Amino acid sequence: MKLFRRFAAALALNLLLVAVAVAQPGLWVAKNDHATVYLFGTVHLLPSDTNWKSPALDKALDESQRLSIEIVDDDAASMQGLLMQHGVDLSEPLSSKLDEKDRGELEKAAEVAKLPGGMAALQPMRPWLAALTLTMAPLMQAGLDPNQGVDKLLKARMQQAGKPIDGLETAEKQIRMLADLPEAMQLEFLRQSFKEVADGPAKLRELIDAWRNGDTAAIAKIEDEDLRKDSPMLYRRLIVERNEAWAKIIAERMQQPGVSFVAVGAGHLAGPDSLQEQLRKLGVKTTRIQN
Repeated sequence: MKLFRRFAAALALNLLLVAVAVAQPGLWVAKNDHATVYLFGTVHLLPSDTNWKSPALDKALDESQRLSIEIVDDDAASMQGLLMQHGVDLSEPLSSKLDEKDRGELEKAAEVAKLPGGMAALQPMRPWLAALTLTMAPLMQAGLDPNQGVDKLLKARMQQAGKPIDGLETAEKQIRMLADLPEAMQLEFLRQSFKEVADGPAKLRELIDAWRNGDTAAIAKIEDEDLRKDSPMLYRRLIVERNEAWAKIIAERMQQPGVSFVAVGAGHLAGPDSLQEQLRKLGVKTTRIQN
């Protein structure tokens, strides 16, 4: 399932995992003599009745003096402006960038995803935005609510406690990561979204179980393995480079006294290029906390 469910929601538009029972997602900690940083894998769309909390998670949040999530400037007005600026091309319809086979696949995917407006709704979009739109549509129709995403709920909890919240990235930076891709890579992104739509709920159920059980090996296999093999440049741009950048931020934070809670898409905490691995390269050891 590669990257699309995760990244789509992170842009409100990242790893989308859904839990319908008690969940025990992964939680890690890095400590030295004067600093503690907790790492938590988030999901960005959830049914409103999902139970994902645990005593270990509550303890970590209560101890933490600040929260860092992927982005904080994702209000609707700002996102709409960024999407119009970087995701819309009125001069050249999407279909004109595709060959006959891909046009057929696009039409089929729009139908399977039950996209409002069908294929015509995608025509003004650049390929990267069309890919995310196709991926998100069936999930939203299934009743998944971005307002119930773990990152947003963590943010609300920390705000209520009067604790500061910051973003590891900006919304514009996240969008530009895709918008600045060469068009050939954007088209590959779009073709992979056809597979995402076709896979349907079966693959999603695998991802549900992996996140609920905190099974990082399964998450890495489902989310990243094919992308890493089939599109290594895209994998590096969306996973490796971001994990490297976040690891540097966390390593610097470990040099200052205090307790921080860092929450990122669960897929970033899985696989050979995980955030924990990038931290290890910088001399920061992380330990898994058992819920």
